Amino acid sequence: MRKLLVQHADILTPDAEERILRDANIAIDGGKIVAIGETPHEFAADEIIDAKNHVALPGFFNAHTHAAMTLLRGSAEDLPLDRWFNEGIWRTESAVREDDVYWGTALAACEMIRSGTVGMADHYFWMHQSARVVQEAGMKALLGWCVFGSDFAAEMGPTTLALTSDFVAEFQNSAGGRIKTILAPHSPYISTTRALADAADVARKLSVGCHIHVSESQGQVDNSFKQFGKSPVAYLNDLGIFDNPSIAAHAIYVNDEDIEILREKKVSVVACPKTHFKLAMRTTRIVDLMRAGVHVALGTDGAASNNTLDMLEVARLAALAQKHDTGDATVLSSMQTLKLATRHGARAMGFANSGVLQVGADADLILIDMDKPHLAPRHNLAANIVHSAQGSDVNYVIVDGQVLLRKGELTTLDQEKIMRHVEKRGLEIVRGALTQTQRYSVQETRQGA
Repeated sequence: MRKLLVQHADILTPDAEERILRDANIAIDGGKIVAIGETPHEFAADEIIDAKNHVALPGFFNAHTHAAMTLLRGSAEDLPLDRWFNEGIWRTESAVREDDVYWGTALAACEMIRSGTVGMADHYFWMHQSARVVQEAGMKALLGWCVFGSDFAAEMGPTTLALTSDFVAEFQNSAGGRIKTILAPHSPYISTTRALADAADVARKLSVGCHIHVSESQGQVDNSFKQFGKSPVAYLNDLGIFDNPSIAAHAIYVNDEDIEILREKKVSVVACPKTHFKLAMRTTRIVDLMRAGVHVALGTDGAASNNTLDMLEVARLAALAQKHDTGDATVLSSMQTLKLATRHGARAMGFANSGVLQVGADADLILIDMDKPHLAPRHNLAANIVHSAQGSDVNYVIVDGQVLLRKGELTTLDQEKIMRHVEKRGLEIVRGALTQTQRYSVQETRQGA
């Protein structure tokens, strides 16, 4: 691997206190950070990056997304959750083909890299196509092939639990360790009880967790109590879904008993505030969960509900939502928010050696160009980044020591070709969608087979 030297950066590592190294260097060798601050005399770099007027920080980890849904961006607007599913997304997804997942994910990768995301937890269909993009783009990823239960809907990119298991085993730790895999049953209201129990059994055998949507609406919770006498979190826990460290996307409507289960089982809750605002879902109780000892990370969700895959935007909304919802302007400081978007996301996705800037850590970092009017003056660098910076301010992205974005230009992906293909194909998908599909109710949980 090439040796890389980042010079003259202001280095910001999210922690409890704002810790900044001014005009410092980062030496990278073998995909790892080998020195921070002063450069070792014997270090001979193959490439030197002048980071004057830049802030270096860990790259962002998008801990819940559906990358290929960039194809459906803007196709289901101004709808509540149940209508967004039934009248919008599940109808248009009926026309999505296997190769579309490659192109939609490639577009997502362009967007994510350009706004500072180094890793994603992708939850979608035909995930070997997503793996192909990750390999080509140079990103990191936790990939889960979504299964809907034992009665697969043809319009949903069908698979089987056996095929999904094969994917998990084949791609685990592939791409030089940049790809990790996980089981991905959709949700307790779509997957049947038997299918969820089977998925939990397979996850145990493969020693992986599950990435699943949980408690997105009060109706889902009410119906779970009506059918099973317990909340969705307790129901999934009893089925064994959380037996290995897992990801619970959203987890908006949770009670104290749910929170204790999530803490005890080491489940990572991923908040997606922009989707929550847009679909009027209320918001994940990030502060309460963190105070109870639950691990919390951030995600964009898919572009069909969020419209952008910009983790800076998500981080800002997360902080603002918690201040507003708790009535306490002191909660979720800028440093804490950056930690959620970096270190916490990396940990949720199984990349324990990433999300930090320290000697020995994976060289997954970004450089933000601070020479912009909206980023001056620099009283508080963390606040500048969380509350003022834009995704377009990211100038360099480095993953495992490889430069994926150099001076604002992608180095591994042909953005022009990808955008040209997706623009044409995205319009075809929406025009070719079924006028009517099998309807799923977010108010009902499936039982039996």
